[in-house]
Amino acid sequence: MLSVIAEAPSRDAARARLLLVEDDDELSEMLLRLFTEEGYSVDVARDGQRGLHLGLSRSYDAMIIDRGLPAIDGLDLLARLRRRAVATPVLMLTALGAVADRVAGLDAGAEDYLVKPFEVDELLARIRALRRRHRDSAQVLPLGAGRFDLATRVVTLPDGAQVTLSGREYELLRVLTSRPDQVHTRAALRERVFDAAPAESIVDTYVYYLRTKLGRTVVRTVRGVGYRAGEL
Repeated sequence: MLSVIAEAPSRDAARARLLLVEDDDELSEMLLRLFTEEGYSVDVARDGQRGLHLGLSRSYDAMIIDRGLPAIDGLDLLARLRRRAVATPVLMLTALGAVADRVAGLDAGAEDYLVKPFEVDELLARIRALRRRHRDSAQVLPLGAGRFDLATRVVTLPDGAQVTLSGREYELLRVLTSRPDQVHTRAALRERVFDAAPAESIVDTYVYYLRTKLGRTVVRTVRGVGYRAGEL
């Protein structure tokens, strides 16, 4: 049973971009409306060929792919994306609920598999879980219009310029960006990043360093509480 209950957009969804590949017009419109109300930015493809083009040419936080698609079916679409090194987490939607069908979807590269008909709350929860797991294991984290490469400690700015961070700057930004919706107290950051250094002011000092290198919006101040990740 599908039902839509309008609520305030999830902070976890804010600014996140989804690709929805679904050929059922009614379901596609309903999901587009649902995801948009949740705060997601959504691109819609009505066949596998269009889904492949969007998946290869644009960056997404998650993809929702129907298995039974015209032009290129969902399993083939997913396999092609994975062969082209597209690592975006994928939730596959399908009317095929047999164990063998679920195994085929997972083996093709899907991170999760949801059988129609489904509950909207479960779909949204699964997308949130997909994004959290992907964020935890990602080597490149989004930073507004830029990106943060954890392997090289390099931040790529929106204009393409690259900035290398010091060890402490890297650790501070990594903690903030790995949980972009969480507000971190100075005490918590001091404990995690600076090995419980005597003065909490060391956190403010390194926030200043990050802002000097990357711009004032890279770290947001939450007055009376601490800091959270911002954007470039």
